[in-house]
Amino acid sequence: EWSGRKKCCSSFDWILMLLLRSLPKKTKYRHGKTTYRHAKTWRYIVYDIISQEMEGIRMITYKVYSDIGNREKNEDSVGNFHVNQRDIFVLADGLGGHGRGEVASSKAIETARDLTQLVGDSNADLLSDIFEEAQKRVMNIQEGTFANGMKTTLVALDICRDQIKWAHIGDSRLYYFQNCKLVERTLDHSVPQMLVLARKLKEKKIRGHEDRNKLLRVIGSPWETKKYDCSEIINKNGFQAFLLCSDGFWELIDEKAMTKTLKKSNSVDEWLDAMVEIVRQNGKCTDMDNNSAIAVWVK
Repeated sequence: EWSGRKKCCSSFDWILMLLLRSLPKKTKYRHGKTTYRHAKTWRYIVYDIISQEMEGIRMITYKVYSDIGNREKNEDSVGNFHVNQRDIFVLADGLGGHGRGEVASSKAIETARDLTQLVGDSNADLLSDIFEEAQKRVMNIQEGTFANGMKTTLVALDICRDQIKWAHIGDSRLYYFQNCKLVERTLDHSVPQMLVLARKLKEKKIRGHEDRNKLLRVIGSPWETKKYDCSEIINKNGFQAFLLCSDGFWELIDEKAMTKTLKKSNSVDEWLDAMVEIVRQNGKCTDMDNNSAIAVWVK
């Protein structure tokens, strides 16, 4: 009785068919203002409704990576949190030296976890709340421990229902790809990036610039006004890929290589693994910094 309506070709189709076939045949069923006297007709209606809902669900896959490089400790922190219909991905790069950067970066990730679990998918301004609260917590630790050098970058991606948004501070980046083409990347809050915006330095010269580690905005420096940047909201659409990464990662792989490996990859795992291999090859015989990344696919 299903052959004339829809061809069942997936496990979902077969399971749904068996469930709907169990409906009593002599019961009347209502859909809107219409009453159906036969379970067979009602099965068709339910099948179409559920099928349409299933087609609207987007698959999110991701992989997280963090490596200490050639440093004594890893001051990068990464995290991903899922609550209801919201996925939050966060990456923080604690500033080096004796400022306890690893404490600042882990506190930023901890803040993202706490607020995500608290509000779930009900707060449209969650990213702003995360950055504001992370700033408060790091500043409070500084006051209690006199560790004034405790600072960190932070980049975050928020995928909530059918909407996507990101925010950042410092030079940890987010790259956004649509159908394997680079659409946008966050702009660093650094001296070299400001020189690029002032047309005094070419974009490709940021990597390796002598002032590349001089950051103008970070969590842990006093704020009078908002210092982080938030993107506009975009909708889920087609194949979207995102890369969150610390400077130790993006300095050793350019955007051309990111895009090339994306086009060749069959999964998010393959994509990140391919990029990590390039980073490690380019970092050989150098004083590699901590390098971390989160790759996310939305299909």
